[in-house]
Amino acid sequence: MRRGEVYLAYLNPNKGKEVGKLRPVLILQTDFLNEVNHPTVIVLPLSTKLIDDAYPLRYRINKRDNLEKDSDILCDQVRAISIERIRGEKLTVLNQEELKDIEKLVKLVLEFE
Repeated sequence: MRRGEVYLAYLNPNKGKEVGKLRPVLILQTDFLNEVNHPTVIVLPLSTKLIDDAYPLRYRINKRDNLEKDSDILCDQVRAISIERIRGEKLTVLNQEELKDIEKLVKLVLEFE
């Protein structure tokens, strides 16, 4: 796994408004940790329930490669999961411009300057 790649992950059990079930997730964690087989990985879940004008909570990406549907990346749902929750092969990879845009949104949500 590398930063910027999208995989399927099993996110159950979940509580309240947390997203659950088997769904795509964006690997947000630094490759330094990914390369040393850290037991958890920081991800952002994706949703195919698209909501327009949801700035800064969502970032839209179009279907591509093995990502079968247009999806919103949920920038307010930062989550650390066990790498054992990751399933299957890489679905797609985001480019550097997309990653920078997502980083800005996550910073806004977390109030980093």
